[in-house]
Amino acid sequence: MATELTQLGAQAYPAEGTSLAVFVFAHGAGAGQHHPFMAGVSRGLAARGIDVVTFDFPYKRLQKSTPDRPPVLEQSFREAAAAARKWSKADRLFIGGKSMGGRIATHLAAQGLESLSGVVCFGYPLHPPGKPEQLRIAHLPSITVPVLVIQGERDGFGTPAELRPHLQAMKAEVQLHVIPRGDHSLGVRGKTPAETQSELAEIAAAFIAP
Repeated sequence: MATELTQLGAQAYPAEGTSLAVFVFAHGAGAGQHHPFMAGVSRGLAARGIDVVTFDFPYKRLQKSTPDRPPVLEQSFREAAAAARKWSKADRLFIGGKSMGGRIATHLAAQGLESLSGVVCFGYPLHPPGKPEQLRIAHLPSITVPVLVIQGERDGFGTPAELRPHLQAMKAEVQLHVIPRGDHSLGVRGKTPAETQSELAEIAAAFIAP
């Protein structure tokens, strides 16, 4: 693993075979990079020819429960993306994450992260649960790269129906993939976590490296 990734405490999942792209994958607010969801989806993407790098935001590295302010999260994400570029031989960079991690990825895209090919959000947190008036959409129109949002049908942070008009208002090419009966964690009753993670990896891989 590249020195930069080691210094950041990042985890690399090398692609099987020739790497088609590199995906920097950020965790959600409550769980770090080694959560089974993060590891399972990362392995699934690597099996489909995509280099994956996960990392912990500063508050998680310090074992704190409250997320850092957005500028701190954004800078941490930038550092992970820069290290991932040096480590991977792939030409195309994608960023994304679970919930909060995906939201911060969209911040970087809106800010014009250099040589970015696209963004993948696993459960975009449109608003806090029960507070639909507190929308997190102001930056979305500034995004110019393609975006994939994978949203659970029953997501308490924003259903696909709530999210769709805001995505349609964006200038960028946006795909919304709905997980029937899925919640914010994208889990579906009757499916094992492994089945869910494999399905999500398949959906994301089709966007990243079609």
